[in-house]
Amino acid sequence: QVQLVESGGGLVQPGGSLRLSCAASGFTFSFYAMSWYRQAPGKERELVAKITSSGGSANYADSVKGRFTISRDNFRNTVYLQMNSLKPEDTAVYYCNSYFLGRPYWGQGTQVTVSS
Repeated sequence: QVQLVESGGGLVQPGGSLRLSCAASGFTFSFYAMSWYRQAPGKERELVAKITSSGGSANYADSVKGRFTISRDNFRNTVYLQMNSLKPEDTAVYYCNSYFLGRPYWGQGTQVTVSS
């Protein structure tokens, strides 16, 4: 079955960096775009970044442009989110996502907390 397993979250000080990973299985990873979403307490889940199936193109939420970079390794079936210059408002649960066969697929999420 389809599985998306995130890792790499944690507690980091403002200005710090983290790299999230999402290991995918159960589907042909290289065929599909992949995305990262996040959900802060009391807020709706929002799209952070999306990358095409080949990795040739990506787009970002305005709030993270210039600080976050999404990438993928189609040999390792893994998508990454490099997060630099983290701010307290980046605190959220981060989810890996793909959409195919008419429905979204989600990982379990990984907590990112930015605090001094």
